[in-house]
Amino acid sequence: QLQASGGGLVQAGGSLRLSCAASGRTFSSYDVAWFRQAPGKEREIVAAIRWTSGYIYYPDSAKGRVTISKDNAKNQVWMQMNSLKPEDTAVYFCATRASIGSVLTAPRGYDYWGQGTLVTVSS
Repeated sequence: QLQASGGGLVQAGGSLRLSCAASGRTFSSYDVAWFRQAPGKEREIVAAIRWTSGYIYYPDSAKGRVTISKDNAKNQVWMQMNSLKPEDTAVYFCATRASIGSVLTAPRGYDYWGQGTLVTVSS
């Protein structure tokens, strides 16, 4: 089971740090990704990390503002988001898949999903 947390209301230009924790299993041998879905829009990837190698993927839209990291001891993945904009408002989900092949960027490639945490950025 995945638990995403850390969302909330923040003013434009502010920062948030989201957390993804797994209960009942570890992230070893998994890719962990953050996706977001705004109202009326498709779910899109924000960042991904491969637990074993530490390989990180960011789409161009996230580069420079988003940092994904992992804590091996706590079995958690963090995503730091800076310089937030109103258009970053969305429900943010963490998801995992077994680390097979390349790190995938499409939601359909991920098997396990957390419940989502709402990020609201006010202007």
